[in-house]
Amino acid sequence: MSAIITLSLLAILVLYLGLFKAKQVLLPVSILGLAAAAVLQILIWDTNATPLYSGMVLFDPFAIAFSILCIVITALIFLLSKNYFDNRSPHASEYYALFLFSLTGALLVVSFHNLAMLFIGVEIMSVALYILAGIRKRDFASNEAALKYFLMGAFSTGFLLFGIALLYGASGSFDLAALRDYVISNPQGISPLLYAGVLMILVGLTFKVGAAPFHFWTPDVYDGAPILVTSFMSTVVKTAAFGGFLRLFYTCFAPLQDFWVPAILVITVITLFVGNITALVQQSFKRMLAYSSISHAGYLLFAIVAIGRGSAGSVLVYAGAYSLASVIAFAVLILVKRATGSDHFEAFNGLSRKNPYLALALTVSMLSLAGIPLTAGFVGKFMMFSGVLAEYQVLLVLLAVINAAIGIFYYFRVIVAMYFKPLERDEIAVSVYYRAVLWVAAAATVILGIYPTGLAALI
Repeated sequence: MSAIITLSLLAILVLYLGLFKAKQVLLPVSILGLAAAAVLQILIWDTNATPLYSGMVLFDPFAIAFSILCIVITALIFLLSKNYFDNRSPHASEYYALFLFSLTGALLVVSFHNLAMLFIGVEIMSVALYILAGIRKRDFASNEAALKYFLMGAFSTGFLLFGIALLYGASGSFDLAALRDYVISNPQGISPLLYAGVLMILVGLTFKVGAAPFHFWTPDVYDGAPILVTSFMSTVVKTAAFGGFLRLFYTCFAPLQDFWVPAILVITVITLFVGNITALVQQSFKRMLAYSSISHAGYLLFAIVAIGRGSAGSVLVYAGAYSLASVIAFAVLILVKRATGSDHFEAFNGLSRKNPYLALALTVSMLSLAGIPLTAGFVGKFMMFSGVLAEYQVLLVLLAVINAAIGIFYYFRVIVAMYFKPLERDEIAVSVYYRAVLWVAAAATVILGIYPTGLAALI
């Protein structure tokens, strides 16, 4: 809990620093605060953790591992923010504070042990993002993104809250342990309210992770929001949402797999095809990343379909691989768009000639997202496919492999543009912060692709 308190106080401190015009210390203070929160999480590592604060939260290795991943990705995104926020608003502190509040909500989502805390965490995480998506007040696309995100988010929250109410009506408790005991002790006498509640929560959570057919807000919101906000939404928020999703279904609903697995199977297949086929026809690199994030939600749903002891490690590795690769992709997109004014694939033409290291980092990112061997993305997909193959027929894995092949095509479009489409262009200036993020993320992607077992073994 100390990490959550630290992040909350850090967000307030950042707001006060902005009030006193201390712009130069916003970034270092934020990074130090994030480092302190990560250290505090590591210090409470305990494989025999017990629920705290009347059973509201549980900081077990699962929660701590996902929390640290969210904190690390947020720190990388903050390093990319050097001079990014200053060019868009005289009040840069509000950006940092809103990110930190959203991160606080994300940590609550992955560590909840009470359904009321799940709801609170989702709302804290989402409300800050509603503001961030529309923070460019004079930009029509940003305003549209904020409105769509708010309306769809409120709609999905209604489903989530209604589902929680139905679960309480059936079991008489919001506590996960009590809910699990009710399901186990009543194998033949479970109330219909609980089944309805499971379906409602399933709809609400698939909205949050951007899975089809509840994905229609994702492309416009990701495209209209500022690039750094989009990178946070597609990495930290997705990771936290899947962490909460997995915790709830593994802890409470695993005995009811025959009821809810068919629904998730259908959602998974639709998500894979919708995400990949729509990404295939995009001309904008940013919009392609938005649609591809939908397909990655489909791959992550494999861990829910084949839920078991290995699901947590699979989700952690896949989410880590996807987040690192996405941070690289969005970082390069910021630099290219700043230099050319465009986010289309053509803007990357000839990038390898003037910025070979930039092109190499983006190549590692695209290879990982495509699932090419010796990258973290390949290991993540392999772990997902292995889990499903052990539980279900080969047909589902075959459909996933077909979708992975489609993904290779559109991810390689940017690689082809960088290396095989010459264009006379100026060299793009890359700051030391961007270089650090790109090389750290690229190195971690390769190392995780070669030695993946360490991260999965954490939980």
